[in-house]
Amino acid sequence: MAEQILILDFGSQYTQLIARRVRELNVYCEIHPYNNIPEITSDHKGVILSGSPCSVRDEGSPDIDLDALRGKLPILGVCYGSQLLAQKYGGEVLPSEIREYGRANLDHIDLHYDLLKEMTHGSQVWMSHGDTIKTLPDGFDVIASTASVKVAAFKVQNEETYGIQFHPEVTHSAEGKNLLRNFVVNICGCAQDWTSDMFIDITVAELKERIGADKVVMGLSGGVDSSVAATLIHRAIGENLTCVFVDNGLLRKNEYEEVLESYKTLGLNVIGVDSKQRFYDALAGISDPEAKRKAIGKAFIEVFDDEAHKIDGVKWLGQGTIYPDVIESISVKGPSATIKSHHNVGGLPDFMKLSVVEPLNTLFKDEVREVGRALEIPETIIGRHPFPGPGLAIRILGDITEEKVKTLQEVDHIFIQGLKNHNLYDQVWQAGAILLPIQSVGVMGDERTYERVVALRAVGSVDGMTADWIHLPYEFLGKMSNEIINRVKGVNRVVYDISSKPPATIEWE
Repeated sequence: MAEQILILDFGSQYTQLIARRVRELNVYCEIHPYNNIPEITSDHKGVILSGSPCSVRDEGSPDIDLDALRGKLPILGVCYGSQLLAQKYGGEVLPSEIREYGRANLDHIDLHYDLLKEMTHGSQVWMSHGDTIKTLPDGFDVIASTASVKVAAFKVQNEETYGIQFHPEVTHSAEGKNLLRNFVVNICGCAQDWTSDMFIDITVAELKERIGADKVVMGLSGGVDSSVAATLIHRAIGENLTCVFVDNGLLRKNEYEEVLESYKTLGLNVIGVDSKQRFYDALAGISDPEAKRKAIGKAFIEVFDDEAHKIDGVKWLGQGTIYPDVIESISVKGPSATIKSHHNVGGLPDFMKLSVVEPLNTLFKDEVREVGRALEIPETIIGRHPFPGPGLAIRILGDITEEKVKTLQEVDHIFIQGLKNHNLYDQVWQAGAILLPIQSVGVMGDERTYERVVALRAVGSVDGMTADWIHLPYEFLGKMSNEIINRVKGVNRVVYDISSKPPATIEWE
């Protein structure tokens, strides 16, 4: 494995952004819950302690044995992480007299310290804290301040241990990336050699060693994640990989046929399976989003189990799980919670007798795309918008019926094709339509109608961790609304979702 930075998560909403910024420096890093710290190896070059929604003053707040890390590896405490360092060694952390959220400026910076090299006086930073370090322990030096926060940054004497009160990972901290580079490259000594080509070489070698001559069955979705994962596995084991593309009845219009056709260019052994009715039966009467995800996951496993039994000697199930799936599905005890279940994350039932292989489970979405391009996968697959594993089931609010699916497929087809026809598709990270569980009054011709409402959603993002709604032209939205209402029977109202993530998620369920 490549050298890496260890990020310990105390539940901050920004933890994944820290990882993204470190990865942008071509340095590998991993996020681990504070209460499940991995064994430290020679590959670990430094540790970053994240922020937290908790206060270090609260009983039962997240805590770790810092003595196990201090002096052994460089440490950077961010917000809560810095307050934890200060409090545990004799400093005083108190409620802020003025709670500081938002932009601030460093009016004092000691440029003699490596962490702050090449930063400028007055540098804008982003604060988000209700507590303040009032006094530092002996041997801790203040190295940066704002007008209202004396201890905006500190260093421990005679060791590479630092704390900062602000968040360098957010774009509002103008020189945050510079600070992280100072820590990761200059202080930790990381070589910045973690690239797509290096990832491919390491991953293929690991897959060869791990899988050997065994056979793998893998489900494909037509999206970038499963396509890249399958290509990596295929490079490692060749014809011992069998891919299965399942029509679960929840795909986009004509997607089953189009995806099977697109895979012919990749040289993969792909089997198409029509399981629509199996999934409709599994979802009958279920309205709860989490229950729908679990029902779909169970049905997928059953389908793969059926297909696996047709392959002599199959021992592995390949999956296109990516890092955000893993992070969102692991709850840090206390401060954070599971956002949603992913059908491709977690263990398999005992009856399957298959081990899971997930070659992309350390990558963010944009990194997966870069690996896909390095593998020379066609841009029609690499540039395809993300599509949720549970498909249209989580874009139909309420219970699932075949009639609702067909309605939403028609709406979605008009919207996505419209984005492509108007050269807007590549400006959007992800788009789709949502069928709402309400009806509204309308007038068509001389008749009063009482029909369905659909919402259109289009967001921009880099990796799906944060997203903002796309300001699509009013003329385009008007055209889409007109086409949908005129062409899709049963729909008489179209609305546009203008919510960002956070606080809203990209999908409605």
